[in-house]
Amino acid sequence: RFVTQRIETGFFIAPNGKSIEIPSGTGGYVLERKVFDKFLAYDAAKAGAKIVSNAEAIELIKTDGKISGVVVNYNESKHRIGAKVVVAADGIESKIAKMAGLNTSSSLMNMASGYQYEMAGIDIENPKALYFYFGKSIAPSGYVWIFPKGEHIANVGIGIIAQKDGRTAKHYLDKWIDSMPFVKKGSIIEENAGGIPIGNFLKKMTADNFLAVGDAAHQVNPIHGGGLAEATSAGMFAAKLIVKSIKEGNTSDKKLDEYNGLWWNERGNHLLKLEKLMNAFSKISDDDVNNITNSIDSDGISKIINGDLAFSAKLLMKNPKLIKLAATLI
Repeated sequence: RFVTQRIETGFFIAPNGKSIEIPSGTGGYVLERKVFDKFLAYDAAKAGAKIVSNAEAIELIKTDGKISGVVVNYNESKHRIGAKVVVAADGIESKIAKMAGLNTSSSLMNMASGYQYEMAGIDIENPKALYFYFGKSIAPSGYVWIFPKGEHIANVGIGIIAQKDGRTAKHYLDKWIDSMPFVKKGSIIEENAGGIPIGNFLKKMTADNFLAVGDAAHQVNPIHGGGLAEATSAGMFAAKLIVKSIKEGNTSDKKLDEYNGLWWNERGNHLLKLEKLMNAFSKISDDDVNNITNSIDSDGISKIINGDLAFSAKLLMKNPKLIKLAATLI
């Protein structure tokens, strides 16, 4: 119900318009996020969870100095909900995690701004492919994407690091759409905007009877800004440990610290590599990107996306003026 399109491949489009196919492995899917989120809620309810919509957690409850639940605003009144473990999954710059003593703030350089239109009536060359457009004038320190949801409908969006001149993600997206007749001809049927934490991963995501997951813990892929897969992985790590800890009667910070170690071993160290790559490639010019694009193939793009620092460093070293930048990857 929530899968709108199966994806078989992808394309990296350089500033000069050159396209390189991105290997997709087993492929993937474009989801209707609102439907997907409801499906997860249905699944959780069937498993015994109590889903309360339109409820905002505003305060942590503490017993003997340790977290023991939350206070929520619901139906214009406050309610206290006790819990053996509280999980902060409240998104970017998590207020609940901050209340627990975690540092969830992001600097402007670690905060991407995203803007997306769902558009109908556009022409898509291959509806089973994702498209990524790069260039300083297109999307500074970011990219424009087209994620097809059918023959003539797609999510068309942009992610950029905040600009000193005040130009917004929407400004750049609108400018790009105006330059692309095959997109400009379409109609906007929905708009979405939001912040995306990039890098600055939390070393510590736990406290007594508490842990954070997803955007609340900065668990986002720095290369493409995607957080759903990372949040899903972290959620599985957290859920298994929480069940085990409750059964053992020990939900202390020391016990839940296993989550920190597991996440860093399984995902964090890899994401650090991707953050290095993101920082390096965001500093090079469009001409440099074009030259690199001319010297690699699909396999090379795949190595960069997957965090091959040695390959990426060698690539940058081919240009004498990028040697210092390449050294940051070694």
